[in-house]
Amino acid sequence: MPENEPWEYSLYIPNDPRAVTICRRTVRLILTMHGLIRLVDSSELLATELVSNAVRHTKGPAALRLRWRSGVLRIGAWDADPEPPEPPSKLSDLVYAEDGRGLALVRACADLWGWQPLARNGNRGKYVWCEIAAA
Repeated sequence: MPENEPWEYSLYIPNDPRAVTICRRTVRLILTMHGLIRLVDSSELLATELVSNAVRHTKGPAALRLRWRSGVLRIGAWDADPEPPEPPSKLSDLVYAEDGRGLALVRACADLWGWQPLARNGNRGKYVWCEIAAA
C-alpha cells in the first residue's frame, strides 16, 4: 500500500495495565508495515501516554485508534470517562512531580492535540487525540 493511501486501525482494550505494552507494540508493527519507520518512536511514546491515561484513570474498557491521512498520523485513545483531560498548566510544575507528565509529553511531542466528549447509545466518554506530520 503506498504511503499516501489513507488507512485506519482500532484496537479495543480491557482496563488492564498490560494493554499499554500491547498497544505500543501494535503501533510499532502497524507503522513498520506501512513503511512509516521514521514515525515509530514518537508514535509509540504518544500512544503509550494516551492509553496509559485511559487505563489508569478510568474503570472501563478503552480503545486505541491510528489514522493515516494526507501525510498526518492521528493517534487517539477513547475511554468511558467523560471528564476532560487536565494537562499541567506549566511544564515547570512537573519537575518534581511523580506523575501527571503524560499529557505534557503529548503536548510537547505532538504537532497538535485535543479531546472531544463522546456519547453513543447512552454511554458517555471522551476521545483524546494527537497528530504528527510525516514531514
